[in-house]
Amino acid sequence: MKKTSLSFSIVFFAVILSFVFFSQSAFAQISGSDRDNGYGMLEILKDSIKKNYYDPKYKGVDLDFVFSQAKELMKNANTRDELMVILAQTTLAFDDSHTFFVPPSRSANVDYGWRLSMFGNDCFVSGIKPKSDAEAKGLKVGDKVLAIDGFKPTRENLWQMYYRYYSIKPSSRVRFMVQSPNDAKSHIIDVDTKIVRTSNAISYEDIFNRIIKKGWDQEEDRYIEVGKELLIWKMSTFSTSEKHIDDMMKKASNFNSLIIDLRNNGGGYVDAMKRLIGYFSDKDIKIGDEKSKKETKPVTAKTRGNNIYKGKLTILVGNDSASASEIFARIIQLEKRGKVMGDKTAGAVMESRYYPMETGVGSVLYFGASVTIADLIMTDGNSLEKVGVKPDEIALPSGEDLATSKDTVLSKAAKEFGVDISPEKAGTFFPIKWNN
Repeated sequence: MKKTSLSFSIVFFAVILSFVFFSQSAFAQISGSDRDNGYGMLEILKDSIKKNYYDPKYKGVDLDFVFSQAKELMKNANTRDELMVILAQTTLAFDDSHTFFVPPSRSANVDYGWRLSMFGNDCFVSGIKPKSDAEAKGLKVGDKVLAIDGFKPTRENLWQMYYRYYSIKPSSRVRFMVQSPNDAKSHIIDVDTKIVRTSNAISYEDIFNRIIKKGWDQEEDRYIEVGKELLIWKMSTFSTSEKHIDDMMKKASNFNSLIIDLRNNGGGYVDAMKRLIGYFSDKDIKIGDEKSKKETKPVTAKTRGNNIYKGKLTILVGNDSASASEIFARIIQLEKRGKVMGDKTAGAVMESRYYPMETGVGSVLYFGASVTIADLIMTDGNSLEKVGVKPDEIALPSGEDLATSKDTVLSKAAKEFGVDISPEKAGTFFPIKWNN
């Protein structure tokens, strides 16, 4: 039985057509069978959206027109990449955070060696992989990113860039225009990508589970115990078991204060989210109304009764906190159960399901799609989609904070519980663990 997920990753999402078309391509020219496969994929994608999309009116989108236009574009496509771009672009018409095309995999692993994040309205380098070309070329954590291959990253389009680089059209080299902290001048850095060919194409069901549900460069949950007063739980994903939620909350019961750090948490399983919500109320909580294609039904989190957590609570969120993370944070606000601190969240809150697909005769082409199956209307009558959660207190790091590995946000949250943790010390708690 497939678990329904509320998840989001900046790796996979809709794409700006011009951004992809005018980027350099290193992949093969199109053949007749490639174009036929493209037509087949387009029809299968259309059928899946038509059958499964939560809104029978497709949010006002003319489904037949959009897909017929895509077919016309395919007639003039010159490369396989352009076919994939057209398929990806077609899903953009729905302006939906959880409906997107997952292309056939390439027999290669792409490792860029850098991580970018939005803080407020600015994009910064938030991670550099040791021994990567990014490190060798001098790209540094804390650098403000002014442009990526000539395009300015924003809160609205950074995910589009990641979709292009990691899924639709990987690049062997990426050009950054950056400005280092305390430096008035900008400079250009060209970073080469590590591309490792593999003997077998990666299953995109595996890719979906690894990236969409668990998050990019997935890290395991970690925690820090600060004396007997404070537990800091770095919760990396809601794609986890209810038992894990129970184990962590049992540990939290020994502390007077709890910080749940949901920064970089892209969501996960609905059941895990409901389980965690149940630990913060002595009564069942209505989360909202789930609006699907055929019905609207209430979504409720059952109280954990005698096992609820009664201590003080702060939730940390950021621009890449999404889906289940956003819903959990908003419930804490609506129930006035704790404080939400950090940056405004992603506003990517829909319920989706991954549908594996295939086409071709003899040589089978595997691909897929994530399709939104429901929207969630919160108890205040609003959806968080495209809106996000505004923290009770905005707290953002500066480029210099990032460059010197200071976590000023976590330090500030701890201080409000009477626990003195310096920004320098807080910055050592949860370093990035890069995938090999």
